[in-house]
Amino acid sequence: MRSAQTIVSPSLAEYWFEKIRKEKMEKFDFRGQKVNNQVVAESIGVVNFGTVQDKDEFVAELRKLISEVNKATQEGIIKKEVSAGVITHIEKAITETKKSDPKKKPIVDHIEGAKSLLDGMISASNLVSALITAAKIVGSLFL
Repeated sequence: MRSAQTIVSPSLAEYWFEKIRKEKMEKFDFRGQKVNNQVVAESIGVVNFGTVQDKDEFVAELRKLISEVNKATQEGIIKKEVSAGVITHIEKAITETKKSDPKKKPIVDHIEGAKSLLDGMISASNLVSALITAAKIVGSLFL
């Protein structure tokens, strides 16, 4: 009987790395990925939704996130078309957050919209993680 855990042999890993290299995939980046108990470092600057206490701080972190999306676009990690959509969603979330009576659902919808544009992009995984955290924070800020 096979165990639930899959073990990848070094030769299999080498095969896939070589295959990816040969196929010249658009961009394959291991930063932010977990390999067993190791995490490959990726910095998304100083975006930290974990410290947010109010809507002004939330807006400030969303603006930092826009800056990081722009940086990732300049570095070729995110395509310009995708970046434009992500930024539009984040800006709409900011606009709703700044209203005198912000509604939780539109904020979460825009954050989820930005996240969905980045889903599947391994090289943007930390941006996706930041958006997931932002969506969770909305629940505690805007009941």
